[in-house]
Amino acid sequence: MTWWHAVLIFIAGLWAGTINTVVGSGTLVTFPVLVALGYSPLTATTSNAIGLAPGTVSGAIGYRQELKGYWPEVVKLAVASFLGAICGTILLLSLPKDAFETVVPALVGLAVVLVIVQPRVAAWVAKRREENGKVHKIGPLLLFLIFLIGIYGGYFTAAQGVMMVAVMGMLMSESLQRLNGVKNALSAVVNVVAGTIYAFIAPVSWPVVALLAVGSTIGGQIGAKIGRKLPPKVLRGVIVVVGLAAMVQLLLK
Repeated sequence: MTWWHAVLIFIAGLWAGTINTVVGSGTLVTFPVLVALGYSPLTATTSNAIGLAPGTVSGAIGYRQELKGYWPEVVKLAVASFLGAICGTILLLSLPKDAFETVVPALVGLAVVLVIVQPRVAAWVAKRREENGKVHKIGPLLLFLIFLIGIYGGYFTAAQGVMMVAVMGMLMSESLQRLNGVKNALSAVVNVVAGTIYAFIAPVSWPVVALLAVGSTIGGQIGAKIGRKLPPKVLRGVIVVVGLAAMVQLLLK
């Protein structure tokens, strides 16, 4: 690894950590960077899961005030995310490598679409909070959907946070900020579980993991403290542009 590769990966991890905490989909920054630098899609995915895990934990810690008094509910949802992440990692490691590389462009495209519609989802959730006076508790449907998102996150982490906020916004009555805090906590669970499994039985680049871990941890704190002040359009714009570039690159390979 050359020095400028290392710098680029670190910056990508820093940016991804910030984005993951504020919006989600930081993988759509780091994944294309790693593929462009010559890493296989599988190694890029597994290294991302491990390297970005500290960043998701950092972001969850940064949102601890929004989750004060709400941890019993978070734990219930975390169990579903935990089980889903295990299933997702098993799926990734069980399917042929060619199958993963074939489906990755479609997954990146799905993630880009989710990022584009994220503002509408957030606006809809906020409007629903204002109009709906009912209190919706965590039920079987929500747990099942969070489990499915955990499978997706264990298989390919990009945009899982956007999915979580959309689902919780439909089936919960909490504020958007609290939902974002729950999203960060659940994303941390998925990434830690998937990263732990990949660390033992999947192809991983440890120098990449180290650079992403340091960068994303710092980015997680930036996202929790000042990232919410950054223009959301700028964050999403970067994600969409990089994600589309990645999709084109993967399709041309």
